[in-house]
Amino acid sequence: MPEPHTAPDQPGGTPRFRRPAPLLYEPAAPAPDDEHFFDLDSLEDPRELLERSTELTLAFRAAADRAMEFQAIAAAQLADPKRFDRLPDDVIAQRADWTEDYARKMIEFGRELLGKRA
Repeated sequence: MPEPHTAPDQPGGTPRFRRPAPLLYEPAAPAPDDEHFFDLDSLEDPRELLERSTELTLAFRAAADRAMEFQAIAAAQLADPKRFDRLPDDVIAQRADWTEDYARKMIEFGRELLGKRA
């Protein structure tokens, strides 16, 4: 919201609102550069490249494992028989793009994880 400013040329110093300047052009978004993947392509030393790419691989694996645990917890919560809006295994499988067998395994895994939390 614009702030009132006292105009020096107005008698009595009555506040006047200043409007923001109009945007005359849309700033260009930086073009995505598909060639750069965490700057690995800029590394010249193969030892450094191996070290950095290994770090990234391990970090992505850890993130994927953690995300899978959250999927299992969510599936277990959605399948909880105590919930009035519980979902059947086939619906959970469809939402997560799993097979029904895999959904049942994930629900059980999620229940184990929830049991460890309590």
